[in-house]
Amino acid sequence: MVTPERVIEMAETGSKSKNSPELRTFGAEVRRLREAAGLNQTGLAALVHVSRAYISHVERGKTRCRLDFANRLDGALRANGEIIQAWNELLEAIKSIRYAAYFVVFPKVELTANLIRVYETHIVNGLFQTEAYATVILKNPDDVASRMSRQKQVMSDPAPKIFVVLEENVLFRQVGSTDVMREQLEFLLELSYVDGIRLQILPTVYVEEARAAFAIATQADHSEAAYIVSATGGVTSADPADAANLHERFASLQAEALNVRDTRALIRKVIEEKWT
Repeated sequence: MVTPERVIEMAETGSKSKNSPELRTFGAEVRRLREAAGLNQTGLAALVHVSRAYISHVERGKTRCRLDFANRLDGALRANGEIIQAWNELLEAIKSIRYAAYFVVFPKVELTANLIRVYETHIVNGLFQTEAYATVILKNPDDVASRMSRQKQVMSDPAPKIFVVLEENVLFRQVGSTDVMREQLEFLLELSYVDGIRLQILPTVYVEEARAAFAIATQADHSEAAYIVSATGGVTSADPADAANLHERFASLQAEALNVRDTRALIRKVIEEKWT
């Protein structure tokens, strides 16, 4: 019988590195819950009777941990099953990777990416949405809280480099009230000055490559996953051919877009003339 731990071990043996996106996602959840409990790594290590270095390795995705240890972590952090759930999700993700090479859950790989490229056609991307803007789109408070949490996790140190091409019409499409739009555009302007973020506006012109919104998440080991928006939601893929195609599209879109400085100037103009 193949145990859950053996599935993880087999997947790691077949991979180039134990520092996989799935392990880093699990480790990030352990770190989040440890910090929420007000503990440093040394304090948590003492509670579960391991070295501080081992806790560090788990949080950085450098090593796997067994289910019994996940249970001990959950109890020590009073996580009410959140770590067990994260461990089970890790197991399912690894099974999917081992048995279905092109399956990927995009929000999870986005959390561990060191480079994210985004092209948006209709609304501001979720990573750049204000809470008020997200509330109008999602409506469900739990979904909004989840989006804000994901945004915080992706943007936390070490944050990935993020390149965004946003269609100009998004600046004019009213989502919610005038106040919501003004706050959202001011937030975009603020983000455009953040190190590692490059925001460009694509003017309202015909660009052959501008078909559907998409995002590409690139990991430190150069593996990639893509999310392509469709009429019924979205499609995820880890197929290198899909990534290569989207890279080519993104380069064309960037070439047609305004540069970063002109983008800021346009956002300011739209705020003053449309949303004030």
